[in-house]
Amino acid sequence: MATEIRTHPRALVTGASSGIGAAFAERLARDQYDLVLVARRRERLETLARSLQENQQVTAEVFVADLTQPEQLHAVERRIAEDTALELLVNNAGFGGYKPFLTLEPDQAEELIRLQVVAVTRLTRAALPGMVTRGRGAIINVSSRLAFSASLASPPLPKRATYAATKAYINTFTQILQSELEGTGVQVQALCPGVVRTEFHQRMGMDPGQIPAAMVMTPEDIVEASLAGLRLGEVICIPALEDPSLLTQLRESERRVLEHSGGGTITKRYVS
Repeated sequence: MATEIRTHPRALVTGASSGIGAAFAERLARDQYDLVLVARRRERLETLARSLQENQQVTAEVFVADLTQPEQLHAVERRIAEDTALELLVNNAGFGGYKPFLTLEPDQAEELIRLQVVAVTRLTRAALPGMVTRGRGAIINVSSRLAFSASLASPPLPKRATYAATKAYINTFTQILQSELEGTGVQVQALCPGVVRTEFHQRMGMDPGQIPAAMVMTPEDIVEASLAGLRLGEVICIPALEDPSLLTQLRESERRVLEHSGGGTITKRYVS
């Protein structure tokens, strides 16, 4: 009798060496996804890969890359485009860069944009043709609640102009892309966590102990909410938002602004 060959769907996770990315990898391995783990820190990736392979009997490929570097980003793009089993892409790699814009080094601002705008855009573009051809797949773009924070002052929120702007890009990109993909069998989601118990804040020199414990989620809870949101068809997933009608109201407000600003003459308040 021939031996049955077991096949798994595959997921590629960026920023997989810690935090939300590692939690995605662990959860997807339990769900019997084979994995491609992308991050800069080889040792951490290899430790995670060994654990997943030993405990979950899935394959876990380590792909060391700095996605702010064009050559390395393009190598990950090629890996994605050539993968005929890729069913899920998690664009998670990112960092905070919380500083007043006037003191944020231009190179760091560009790094934020390369990682959280350019890489997300290019990796999504690499994944979509195969997914659409196969009629299935999903892309999760990790955004932030701060994508909605443009009207709020600092303090109490951190200085964040470039960071929040990149996350607002992710939300807009994902929402419009989902409308373009309607009927293809492919889903996209912008995942908007708040404060998460990871290394994120420590790497920026912030003390997470100053944040009330009731406001802090675990990476595992964020992943649970994201995957549940995919099953519910949510394009914007905010794990702690109890009333999703607030997002409907926001969309309606945006639509009204667009509808009421299309005239051919300037409004009266701009007329001397």
